[in-house]
Amino acid sequence: MEIRILQLLEGARQARGLTVIIDVFRAFSTACYAVSMGADPVYPVGDVEEAFALKEKHPAAVLVGERNEQPLPGFDFGNSPALLFPANLKGRPMIHTTSSGTQGIVNAIHADEILTGSFVNAGAIVRYIQMKKPDVVSLVCMGYACLYPTDEDTLCAEFIKNRLLGIESDFEAMKATIRKGSGARFFESASQKWAPSADYDLCLAPDRFDFILRAVRSPEGMFLEKVDI
Repeated sequence: MEIRILQLLEGARQARGLTVIIDVFRAFSTACYAVSMGADPVYPVGDVEEAFALKEKHPAAVLVGERNEQPLPGFDFGNSPALLFPANLKGRPMIHTTSSGTQGIVNAIHADEILTGSFVNAGAIVRYIQMKKPDVVSLVCMGYACLYPTDEDTLCAEFIKNRLLGIESDFEAMKATIRKGSGARFFESASQKWAPSADYDLCLAPDRFDFILRAVRSPEGMFLEKVDI
């Protein structure tokens, strides 16, 4: 099994084989929490206009998304697991567009199969890959707004790769690195309305969920299918 770690939008475009699009802060952590709360299905979309068009087809859907981490006008929620908790998502579609994670999904056009990637379901991702035994695994770190790499996404890729190779990661050391770097913004007072500090721990909770989210194409576009592992 060849395991490749790629970065940003170009990495998504270059991805081959079984591809994991990683966005820890916060797209694919948020998606996992939403699915655990009953959202069904989740539609990852690239454009805000596409999100609104899909909402017209699914009036009961919840619009969740951000640009530059800020909640989008006309959307129900920003891209925050903590801020989703009061929502009633059970049985409702969720339309999700973000600056990084969902962009990776729509651009991974050469992948044989696409999974979302985050710490919260890393163990399930590893088990799924071990079950599928692909020749090539592409771990794509989407970074900040697809512009530059971030600690949390790169370390999540290393965490998954190490597990596939039977190597134990020092997660606490990884978490400390993230806290000093890209995770510091969750503790700034100015960001609490859209990036509450609770998101930091929610997104850095390894193996909280025993399912993967697999991208499936349909006539209406891509949706994420929950697969228990």
